[in-house]
Amino acid sequence: MSDLQIGLILLGVLLILVVVMFNWWQDRRIRQKMQEHFPERDHDPLMGAQAPGPVRREPGFGAVLAQDDDDPAADDDAEVDPGTEVVIDISFAQPVGSAQLQQAVQGLVRVGSKPVRIFAERDGGGHRARLRANENYASMQLAIVLANRSGPLTDIEWSQLWSAAQGLAERFDGAIEAPEQDEVIRRAAQLDQLCAGLDAQVGLILRLNQTVSAGAARQVLEDAGFLPYGRQLAWMSDTGVPRFTALFDGIAPQEIKSESVNRVDLVLDLPNSPADEQAFSRMASVGRDLARRLNAELLDDQGRPVLDGADGTVDRQLFDLYRKLELAGFEAASERTVRVFS
Repeated sequence: MSDLQIGLILLGVLLILVVVMFNWWQDRRIRQKMQEHFPERDHDPLMGAQAPGPVRREPGFGAVLAQDDDDPAADDDAEVDPGTEVVIDISFAQPVGSAQLQQAVQGLVRVGSKPVRIFAERDGGGHRARLRANENYASMQLAIVLANRSGPLTDIEWSQLWSAAQGLAERFDGAIEAPEQDEVIRRAAQLDQLCAGLDAQVGLILRLNQTVSAGAARQVLEDAGFLPYGRQLAWMSDTGVPRFTALFDGIAPQEIKSESVNRVDLVLDLPNSPADEQAFSRMASVGRDLARRLNAELLDDQGRPVLDGADGTVDRQLFDLYRKLELAGFEAASERTVRVFS
């Protein structure tokens, strides 16, 4: 063998060693980077329980999502209310996954002036008011309120919901079941008529003797005991539900645009406040305190001065309305009542 051949063989071996070393170095560098992004766990998930960590949650029907460790066979508590809602039922030809269903119903929370609630039945059993991760669903229900303070459900609103249901049925090769439109509209009118006789709001007016800034008026109310509640200022009950709220010149304090305030209104929304034998007395007492703090005159919602001796009479009248609400199936400040009286 010539020196040339021996040199070529040695060169080839050297090149092979270089390639091997380069690959080893590349592999080691990649492993280090992976360790930086994905550190080793104390527990192998294939060998037992994982170390504690955040639970992954999937999108739901716009409500709080169920934990992944919830009992999959357990039903959610929220259900369709047949007395105040009407339902379109959609049965799927094949089970639909939670991710697909979420994408399909995203944004379907209201039709016209009426809120829509969405429910689903899990493939294999289980009623859902919100989606859960890694589940499949055999059917879903679109529930729309029959009446609220905007009036009864209209034929246009019902047609819009029906169109949305048809779109979902076509998307998932499903079948629709729903009552006839005439029956729906008749039930909506009945509920609206019933609720019209039960609805009541009572107000007090604080007519300021001199204009004050909106910020100063807000501070006075908060010093007196009002708390922020959404865009409102509210006098809260022990249960965390407002007894009554305040308006500045007829506008929610968070929404007022003017810098000054001439009038403060206290509003007791009867169906949406907890039943109370002294509902008016409490509000009137707070109103008198605010009148002193704001240098204002306390008037009823007809513009007449509020007389001290009239509180008890109004209390009894309002408590009678609370009882009528309850007898009609609308417990004051309950979720069902708020859904209709809103």
